[in-house]
Amino acid sequence: MSKIKKYDTIIFDLDGTLLNTLEDLTDSVNYALELYGYPKRSIEEVREFLGNGVARLIALAVPGGVDDPHYKDCLEANKKYYLENMSNKTVPYKGIINLLQQLKKENYKLAVVSNKIDKAVKGLVRKFFGEYVQVAIGDTDNISKKPAPDTVLKALKELNSSPDKAVYVGDSEVDVKTAKNSGIMCVGVTWGFRDRDVLEKEGADFIIEEPMELMKIIDSM
Repeated sequence: MSKIKKYDTIIFDLDGTLLNTLEDLTDSVNYALELYGYPKRSIEEVREFLGNGVARLIALAVPGGVDDPHYKDCLEANKKYYLENMSNKTVPYKGIINLLQQLKKENYKLAVVSNKIDKAVKGLVRKFFGEYVQVAIGDTDNISKKPAPDTVLKALKELNSSPDKAVYVGDSEVDVKTAKNSGIMCVGVTWGFRDRDVLEKEGADFIIEEPMELMKIIDSM
């Protein structure tokens, strides 16, 4: 007799969890900043700025924040450039494809929920994970972004699943808060854009250092 799974749905964050997007994001930020004569940002600065969507990213990158006279121009330039260059240097983290293959083999429902703009999320998921991930949701004007639970709950609805059957996997404090707000178990990952202590401080239920460790957690439940 086969074991009945406690969980049948895995919801992933994208940047810093499935894909290392940091170089392309940094290039896009610096392209926009250079257009208006602003100094470039380092890859480590951009790493710290990430997690709350592109509007917040650019607000932190330009010298004057949202009050900067060129803030909106930089934001639009960044968006346009990124959509045209979002997969130049972006790659899946080591072990991610093997993990997704195993999850698919075991018939898990898979979704990606991100604060990246929706068009970019759908494009990147289609390019890198199209055969594994059924639902991909990014930031749009008509739904609240993470850490609000709205996008996660939308993904669960589309997958015909529920919070008690789902696990959320992400790399940042925003992800842990999102999981908690959604009533979902959270697995934090250490290979992304935040350190272990951030995940511990926010109260992730589990923390893993390699993708396949996720299988051990969900198989033991």
